[in-house]
Amino acid sequence: MKKGYSRIIILSIVAILICTSGVFAQTDSNIKVGFAIRTLDSPYYVALGDAIKAGCEELGWEVSVLDANTDSEKEAQNMDALVAQGVDLIFLDSVIPDPAVAVINKAAENNIGVINLDSGVGEGAKDITTIYSNNEQNGRLVGLAYANSIDKNDPIKAILLSGNKGSIAGEQRRTGLFCGIIEARTGLSEADAWIAAKDMEKQLVENGKAENTEANFVIGGQGWGAWTREGGLEAAEDLITANQDLTCVLAENDQMNFGAMIALENAGIENVDILSAADGAKQAYDLIKEGKYFATGENSPVKIAEKGIEIAKAILIDGADMWSYPDITFTEAFAVTIDNVDEHYDFGF
Repeated sequence: MKKGYSRIIILSIVAILICTSGVFAQTDSNIKVGFAIRTLDSPYYVALGDAIKAGCEELGWEVSVLDANTDSEKEAQNMDALVAQGVDLIFLDSVIPDPAVAVINKAAENNIGVINLDSGVGEGAKDITTIYSNNEQNGRLVGLAYANSIDKNDPIKAILLSGNKGSIAGEQRRTGLFCGIIEARTGLSEADAWIAAKDMEKQLVENGKAENTEANFVIGGQGWGAWTREGGLEAAEDLITANQDLTCVLAENDQMNFGAMIALENAGIENVDILSAADGAKQAYDLIKEGKYFATGENSPVKIAEKGIEIAKAILIDGADMWSYPDITFTEAFAVTIDNVDEHYDFGF
């Protein structure tokens, strides 16, 4: 055999081995991805969808964003449509955790990996990973920052605005707040402060109120605001009536706190500190700059999207094993206060 032909054959074999080994996944120009998003009827989700679209297009990928409009049946149809299109990877922000399992596994059966963004899914899903902010640590850092900003002898008399009953994220956020406040005021270790925070959660479930005497910290009542400004306003009005001596409002997101601020203004109550366990609305950041809002935990749709794109690129371009990722991938937790709000502003929504 001539040397030239031998060289060609050897190079061809090497090329085949490299491609099949996953060193090369695909070229940028022929990659198609989909995003099955729960809704586009909220600034947060609009920002998340826009960030995924922009990140994919920057890489030269074709991207389809399909809106479920908070309907799990529509979400299943959207997932089926993306599978039928033969996309290479799907981003999913599920409406309801458990029904999402079947559609994720159907995609996996078609060799299409799914990266969950913002919200988790039920057990048994064969997904790549779930990316979201660290609710517990965001809440904890906000609680720490707040408790360290005031005199330890000053009582904390709070009301609490929660999203909806049974929300895992909501419970994580509020217990994070409790943990941070207790940890800062008592000198307990983080581990012991979490135990005390869980005890306050138990008190809330049983009595609708909670207290940690060592931290001089009382929650006079819990209201359910459905994550909205209007719900926060309504819940806060009732709680304010029953707690005229409150010193702060704790909430599980910014929107409910915006409602609480209206309720406080309508009631003529001033000098009440406002803090949210997690969110990151630019309106909250503006209020932080004005000194009217103490802090919020960073739950950035931009950073969640960036992390999703990073993992997708590693799989589709660099040949990373899609099944090698942890179940949960967190973005870094931050308490956004007047000291660092400028650094985080552009990651808000």
